[in-house]
Amino acid sequence: MLRHSRLQKQVLALYRQLLRAAAHKPGFLPRIRDEFRQNASIPRTDVMHIEYLCRRGWRQLEQLGHATTRQLGAFSR
Repeated sequence: MLRHSRLQKQVLALYRQLLRAAAHKPGFLPRIRDEFRQNASIPRTDVMHIEYLCRRGWRQLEQLGHATTRQLGAFSR
C-alpha cells in the first residue's frame, strides 16, 4: 500500500472538505473537481506551487463556509 507524503495528505484533506462544503451550494462541485483535475498535472517536486494552491484552497474553503457566499473568485492565467 502506498504511503502519502504530508503534503499529499493535506491536499486530499482539502479536497474532501471542499467537496463537503460545496455539497450544500449548487454549482460549486463541478468547479472544485475541475480545478483539482486541472492542477493534478503539477509535478510533485513543485512544492512551492502546490503549497501556494493549498493556501488559496483553504482561503476559498473559509469563504465557502459563509452562508452569504454565492461564488468564488478565480484568477486568470
